[in-house]
Amino acid sequence: MRIRSQKDFASGLMFILVGIGFSWVARTYSMGTAAKMGPGYFPFWLGIVLALLGVLVLWGSMSLKSEEDHLAKWDIKTLLWILGAVVLFGLLLKPLGMVLSVFVLVMVSSMASHEFSWKGALAAAVILVVISMGAFVYGINLQMPVWPAFITG
Repeated sequence: MRIRSQKDFASGLMFILVGIGFSWVARTYSMGTAAKMGPGYFPFWLGIVLALLGVLVLWGSMSLKSEEDHLAKWDIKTLLWILGAVVLFGLLLKPLGMVLSVFVLVMVSSMASHEFSWKGALAAAVILVVISMGAFVYGINLQMPVWPAFITG
């Protein structure tokens, strides 16, 4: 068999590896039974299902029916903008709080887009701050700094 879709092949391989990794780590937790699930039960089976899905995607990449395509070259600049934004979020969360950290995350990661506009980035930042506040602060009452330490004292 020949790989016709490199994208599907790489995706399937990634699903398999992540699924096996999830299941492997989940084994370190108590499994329990289907009737009385332990903390490792759901992640273990979720990993197995993900790995099986990966096998299906990988198998489909070799099908004669799939379109022939190739992996694109990695855009390192875009990758670094996104990874940098996530690292910056983690570093700024405690001193600046969630509101400003999410705002910075969105603004910095928006720089990765080839269609970047300040208006779009600001709109996305405001919307994500509101959604984050609603979901994490008011929805599940997550204990984290919401506002900067220099404001709340």
